[in-house]
This record gives sequence, structure tokens and C-alpha cells, in this order.
Amino acid sequence: MMKKLLLICLFQLILSSGVLGQEKSKPEIGEEEINLAGTWSFRLDSLNTGEQEKWYSRPGLFFDQKIKLPGTTDDAGLGTPLKLKPALTREVMLHLWRKHSYIGAAWYQKEVIIPASWNNKQVSLFLERVIWQTDVWVDGKKVNAQGESLSAAHHFDLSAFLKPGKHTITLRIDNSKKYDIGDGHAYSAETQIIWNGVIGKLKLISRPEAYLKNIQVFTEENLKRIKIVSEIENSLDKQLKSTLNLSAINGQTKFKKTNIPVLLKPGENTIVSYIEINAPIKKWDEFNPSLYHLSASVKYAGATHRKTTSFGFRTLSSHGTQLLINDRPLFLRGTLECNIFPLTGYPPMEEEGWKKIFEKAKAYGLNHLRFHSWCPPEAAFEAADKLGFYLQVELPAWSLKIGKNQLADDFFDRESGRMIRYYGNHPSFCFWSMGNEMQGDMKWLSDQVMKLKSSDKRRMYTTTSYTFEKGFGDWPVPADDYFITQRSKKGWVRGQGVFDVEMPSFNKDYAKSVDSLPVPIVTHEIGQYAVYPNLNEISKYTGVLSPANFIAVKADLEKKNMAALADDFTNASGKLAVLLYKEEIERALKTKGISGIQLLDLHDFPGQGTALVGILDAFWDSKGLIKEEDFRKFCAPVVPLIRFEKATYTNDEIFKAKIEVANFGSVPLKNTNVVWQVRGADEALVASGKISDVNINLGNSELEGEINASLTKVLSAQKLTVKVSIENTAYNNSWEIWVYPEKVDEVVADVVFTKDYEEALRALEEGKKVLLNPAKETIKGVEGKFVQVFWSPVHFPNQPGTMGLLMDPKHPVFEHFPTDSHTNWQWWDLCKKSTTLELDSIGLSPSSIVLRNIDNFFKNRNMASIVEAKVGNGKLLLCTMDIHADLSSRPVARQLKYSLLKYMRGDQFNPVTVWDSKDFKRMEKNSVQR
Repeated sequence: MMKKLLLICLFQLILSSGVLGQEKSKPEIGEEEINLAGTWSFRLDSLNTGEQEKWYSRPGLFFDQKIKLPGTTDDAGLGTPLKLKPALTREVMLHLWRKHSYIGAAWYQKEVIIPASWNNKQVSLFLERVIWQTDVWVDGKKVNAQGESLSAAHHFDLSAFLKPGKHTITLRIDNSKKYDIGDGHAYSAETQIIWNGVIGKLKLISRPEAYLKNIQVFTEENLKRIKIVSEIENSLDKQLKSTLNLSAINGQTKFKKTNIPVLLKPGENTIVSYIEINAPIKKWDEFNPSLYHLSASVKYAGATHRKTTSFGFRTLSSHGTQLLINDRPLFLRGTLECNIFPLTGYPPMEEEGWKKIFEKAKAYGLNHLRFHSWCPPEAAFEAADKLGFYLQVELPAWSLKIGKNQLADDFFDRESGRMIRYYGNHPSFCFWSMGNEMQGDMKWLSDQVMKLKSSDKRRMYTTTSYTFEKGFGDWPVPADDYFITQRSKKGWVRGQGVFDVEMPSFNKDYAKSVDSLPVPIVTHEIGQYAVYPNLNEISKYTGVLSPANFIAVKADLEKKNMAALADDFTNASGKLAVLLYKEEIERALKTKGISGIQLLDLHDFPGQGTALVGILDAFWDSKGLIKEEDFRKFCAPVVPLIRFEKATYTNDEIFKAKIEVANFGSVPLKNTNVVWQVRGADEALVASGKISDVNINLGNSELEGEINASLTKVLSAQKLTVKVSIENTAYNNSWEIWVYPEKVDEVVADVVFTKDYEEALRALEEGKKVLLNPAKETIKGVEGKFVQVFWSPVHFPNQPGTMGLLMDPKHPVFEHFPTDSHTNWQWWDLCKKSTTLELDSIGLSPSSIVLRNIDNFFKNRNMASIVEAKVGNGKLLLCTMDIHADLSSRPVARQLKYSLLKYMRGDQFNPVTVWDSKDFKRMEKNSVQR
């Protein structure tokens, strides 16, 4: 009998605390929770017949598989196995591939025990994130509600279904496309996969019959108060006398507590109330992310329900084209987050995962993240709040038919409300865009923005993150609080349209392009410089996605005996991307009238044609291209800058530069000293100077004083480094310039220099040394470029396809032509005045390469601009960069020619590759083959 009583007591204990194995999380006062994380019964519904066949009423054994939630079918290895074989095809190279894919309906079922303490309570089911649609049954009875959000939790009121005792909850989750929202990153195979399941928290929550559903906090500093909008649900069919208690706190700072008598009518009640500000305010920003905590509780008849939320005091505004944070100039140093999580295919749902991302971004000097066509989960906002990160959140939209599809438009309208309801209190939620590159009915977009602004002014809004819609995109519309674009009607505001066209000049900005803009401008997706795949990354893909694209590139390199060059390809193309990103950022910082940049990207985007445009890989890990502290030299709250005319000089010139500082820090810098130095090879000091006791105000400040450095003491060709630093701070920056002798001795040697193929061949047959430099128009090959492939050679296949130069700086051919192993600014003129050889097409072995051009990873051809070979009885050095025309005004070309000739004159010029003279003229356009 005693044993039986013990079992009864044990059973009652289980009932009072939930079912065995259902953990309880920390609820608010007046709440109890049953954690539904764990094993669920499961069945795929690929034919979509489950509802018709009443699967919701089937016994548990019908659901013959098991799955863990939170989690996805991909996590569980359920769905169609990947059969795609790695190969350099467009299909393979589109993106990473799901190892197990499934799109359609799937059913999940779990038994729960509702404790006696939940009797007469409001009970709800909370599913934090789902793609896309959720239907719920309890004990075979359908709940009269449907979850549909891609951005917020799916909530279901189960009060009428869950009385104390055992129950069966059945979920039908359908991840097929419900509305035409375009190809954004909330629903896409490009980065986030179209997973099926539940991620984040999933739980049952019990509350009193009158409870707080939602609270929104609006700071009104000018009125010395906080406005609170409380949504209170009274689930009884009678009025209730209650008290609403409100208090706010930040550390030791407390505001006056407010107690308000409230008569609650049955159903939903919206109460607007206020807390007086009676203490000094601590502002929230990137330098001091000060958070307040609001506590709201509703009390009635002995029952209490409390809800808490965080908020911050921060004032976002603008003055002309300048963004302001708390009345101080703000420059957004941002990158994109396109839902790139290669191990899971979905975003982190815990704060720790987002903390890693924001801390890494801050380490590279960033203060801003744009969520391209999606909204992150609660954990992202919580982490950003604490770290002082400015977020731009977007509707799950990348639509070319916005405003023209009623079902989709209505969904966007509902989704907007959900995003504000769930995330609106977070101070990090600073900026709102309706979506990425939207096209269609632009008036509909404007009307939606005006509607949002009229109800919630806690952030700044813009109609779209750029658009290609005719008549739009190059100038803001009246609804825009700020404007995101790549070019205005007056010109480019990003270098992608400039750097391969204009001779390098470092005294330019985008002032003309932003002149007369009525609102602040943030530059759209600057960069997009492709970096060669880091094949060492393949081993990192231990999760649900297969790097078939990376594997295909590796296999192709191995087949072509180029695998040993892969790391060099990554490093050289990546170093070129770094210097282009540096100039992109600095040019924007120099522009009075630009309020921010949004890089694409600090880290790789492995979708949309394998767009590896990052300094970091898709895991936010370094590729070894630049150290964090070096990136922060040109991407930080305070950045020393200089304006100078060009990258290359002769030693009879004076290097001149104007110094300025972009100060978007927390305070002006008073009575400080700015020091500059110019150093040459082996750190030898060429010139130096100091600007003393200057005040560096907030914003873009030009300093009185400039750099004047005579270059007459630079007797040999050298790379010089110009450095500017602010004394007693960590702020410094540097630039490289190249200096060449104004006069170059003529190289007297037994070398024939010619542009003519026939003359070269005759000399070679006679056993002579030949430096052949044909006119680039006569060479069969690929157009020479300085900037590497834009975005992706798969997504944009018709662009000239190289990714920069690769060379050995210690090769004797460069003894008199200082160079890095990668493209740098001094190569611009030579790259643009060249044709790149495709060696395989002209029968020339890669062993002949002196200066290699890195081909794009979709083709992986052996390409070069300088090669050497034995031809006939002679020795050939072939340079397809123009080193013959107008050398008096092209000191770089003149110096390269000099270095090549000096090399050929010596004993080290001894080519090992034999090139058949019959194939020699295959490189010439329109040549007649012998």
C-alpha cells in the first residue's frame, strides 16, 4: 500500500511540473512553461495528402520516424539525398547544396501532460521560427489559427484544448512558397536553405486569465517621459478591475514607478500610459550601449502577470545629408548578413551565436549590419543591443512586382506589424528598409513607409535598398528618411563603376554625386570583388550543406596540375580585393555628405553563383588576407586620411598630400598632434613632419597643413609607405606609393626588342635573345583588366574573367621593378594596356610563366602576361603588357621594360620551356597557321 501511495505522489508531482523530460525555462511572474524541445514523432507528406487523410487523428505509431526539435529535416538527414556530382557546371556552382532536401508538408507529433495548476489558465503554443506555414491539432481537433510569418514567432491559443491531463499536439509545417515575395534571403536556396522544422524556442506557456500580451516602449525625452503602450488580454467574459504597474531601471538609475487602475473589458485592451523621467538619462550608442529595463505587471483578484522588455534612449535624426545619433554625426560602417550559416542553413537562435558575429565585425571596425531581405531572430537584437551595433532590418522581400500582387502585398503588410510588435523596442533596431532592390509599384512602397512612420517613429525608414526601377534609384523619394544607392543622378558613389576606368587617383570623393541630396545617403553594396575560393575551407563543411562548388574547383585544378597554386590564387586575388575595399571605404569617408557604407561583403556569400567577395570566409573566419588591426586603420570611428594625386612618381617630383581626419568617434579630439612619415625600403626615413595642437571636430575635418616630401633622395625604384598617425591614440593609417628614376640608362645588350611577330621569329631562328612586345590589339587573348571579376564569374559569365596578377617578387626579372606577389596600384596602367594570354590555346607550357594572370575559378585556364621560352635557336621573353608606347609619360612601363632587359642581359635568363616555332604565331590575331 505504501508503495502504491508513493507512486501516486510521484505521478502528482509529475503532473504539477509537466511531463517527465519536458524542461521548464525561466518564465515571467504569473507564467509557467513546458519546454517542448526534444524528440517528436515525424512523417513526411510529400504528396500533400495528410490533411485529407486525417493524419492528425492517426495513432502515434503512424508517425514512424523520430526527429529532434528545435531542428530541421536537414539536421535529421531526412529528405532526398544529394545526387549532384561536383563539376564546373552552372548548376553545381550556383550555391552550396543541401545534403538532404525537402520542400513540402511535414508532420510532427508529441504527447504532453498538462499539470493541474494550469486549470482555468490561458495556454499558448510558441514556435519561435518556422518556414513558412504552421497548422496545429490537439487530440485530433484543429486549432482555428494558422502561423505564416517568416520573421516572427508562430503563436497559437490552445486554452480551449489543453485541460489538465495527457494530450497529443500535432503540427503540420509546410515550407513551400506561399506568396510571391521574390528571391530574398528569408526564403531562398542561396544561403539560408528552405528548411522544414522549428528552430529556437518551442514551448507551452500558461498565464492568468488576464495577462500582458505585448508592451511597446517609446521614449519622449522632450516631454521628460516614457510612453508605454500595453496590450492586455482579458480572456474572461466579464469586466475586471485591475492595476497596471510600470517601472523602468538602468543599474542604479530608477524612474518613478507608475500604478494605474484599469478596468479591463473582455478581449483585447490597449492601454497608453507614461512614466515620468526624474533622473539623468544614459544614452545608447555604439560607444555606450546603455540599456534600460521596463517592467509591466497587471494585477487583479490576487493574480499577477508581469512582462519585461529592454529599451534604450537614443535619438536618430539627420541634418541635411548627415545622419545623427544623439545629435552627433554618425557614419555607418556596415556589411551585409544574407543569412549565411553554412553548418545549419539557418541563423543562430541563441545570443552567443550572434555575439560572435558582432564581435568579429567590431574587430574589423564595423558598427552596422544590414540584414538583406530578411529579419533576424530575437537573439540578434539582444546581442546588438548589448554591443552597440546599428541594425538595418528588411522585410522578407526582393520583389520585382511589389504593389502588384495583392496576396503578397497583404502578407508584407501583416509581416511589418509583426516585426514591430516583436522587435520594435530594441534600440539596435535603428533602420528599416522595405526590401532589397524592389521594383514595381513604387508608390505602394512609399505609402507603406508613410504608414509605418505614422505609427512608429523609433527608427529611420527607406523605401528600398536601391532599385533598378526606371525613374527611381538615383534620387530619394519624399517618404525616405535616408537613401541607399550605388549612384545618384549626378554620378557613382561606389568605386565598382570607377576603379577599372579611371587612372588611380587618391584625391577624389563623391561630393558631386551627393550634391543637393535632401536626406542622408548610405552607399549600396560597395565592393563585390571576387576572391579565389579558399579550398582549405572544404573541411569546415561538416553540417547540412555540401561545398560541391568548392570541390568542383579543386578537382578541376588537380586535373590541370594547378592545385599547388590554389592558396596563392586565394592570397593574391584577396590582397587585391583588400586594397580595393580600402579605397572604397576611404573615398566614402572623405565625402562630406555620405553617412555610411554597406559592404558586400566583409565575409563570403557562397550563393548566387559562388560569390566569394569577402575578406573573411562564410564562417566569419579570416582568410589571412589582412589583420583585424590593419583593417581598422581605414575602417574605424576615427580614420586619418590623405588626398594625393597618384600612386606612381619619378624621383624628380615632390610627393604632396593633404591630411584630413574622419572623426565619427564619441568626442572631438582637442589640442592633438598629427604626425606623418614617408619611409622607403628597409624603413629608411625619406621625410617626416608634424601638425601640432589641432582640434579635430566631429565629422570630416580637413587639417591646416600638408605633406611635402621631396623624392630626390630615392635613387632606385622603390615602394614607399606614407603613414599618418594621431599622437597618443591608436589611430593611424598608411598608403603605398612607387617611385622610379626619372632617367633610366639604356640597356646595351644582345637583345632584340620588337613589336613585330615576324621580326621576332627571324631573330629567334638566328639564335638571338628577343623581347617581344606586340601591340595588345594584335594579340589573341582576353582583355586586360585591373579590377578582378565582379561578384561571380558564374552569375555574370560575360565579363572579362581574370582575378589579378600572381608573381614572385624575388624573381630576378623584377630586380629593378619592385612589386608584391599580387596586383597593386602601380600595375594599373600596365594591366589596362594589355592582353592576357591563354597558354593552352597557343601550345605554351605553364612552366614558361613569369607573370601569371589568375583566371576566374569557373574556367581555371593557364593565363599569363609575361612568359619565357626557347624558340628555335633563340630565347624569348614575351610581354603582352604595353612597354613600348609613350614611355616618356609612362615611367612604370619604362621601368618594367628596363628591368626585363636587365634580366635578359644576365646569365639568369635561361628559359627551360621549349615552344614550337610552328605554334609561335598562334598568339597573333588573324594569323595564318603554317
